[in-house]
Amino acid sequence: MRCPYCHFRDSRVTDSRAADDGIRRRRQCTACGERFTTFEAIQLSALQVVKKDGRREDWNREKVLAGIRKACSKRNISVAQLEGIVAEIEAKVMADGRPELPSSFVGEVAMDVLRKADHIAYIRFASVYRPFTDLASLKEAVFALEEGRIATLQERNLQLPLPPSESAPSRPRLVHGGSANRDLPDHAEALS
Repeated sequence: MRCPYCHFRDSRVTDSRAADDGIRRRRQCTACGERFTTFEAIQLSALQVVKKDGRREDWNREKVLAGIRKACSKRNISVAQLEGIVAEIEAKVMADGRPELPSSFVGEVAMDVLRKADHIAYIRFASVYRPFTDLASLKEAVFALEEGRIATLQERNLQLPLPPSESAPSRPRLVHGGSANRDLPDHAEALS
């Protein structure tokens, strides 16, 4: 571990404590004597995120944190709360257990967590994540948030789509409640 003050490579641990998502270690540099804190966390198994265009990327916590940070900018949310939000998103994503998850699932988990943490941050994130086509669809999302009509992640039951089969007939998309609804935009389905 490099000392952040003199960049010497050797330090000794003076204190270790359990933290929410790992171990907090207090260290002292053996060269300059300055003290600093490090956090040790378990590296989770490799998770692949399937993008809308079919590309696969490794799970990147920093990418999620950057998106959440943008949504929460100029809100009364501390760095510790941001870390907690990202830790909750990561825990829910990892708890799913699948080795590959669609990016839409990760986005929905992030929106669920943000909805509980801060409504403005939720709307900011949703306005980028969901393609609102006009002011009316954005207003509908705000009204749904106020009325508590936004479906939870479990109600949406998001999964990777099956590959298209040439012999299988195409079926209409189903929305919450089981009714076919082909003419609603994607973001309106989630509000149904």
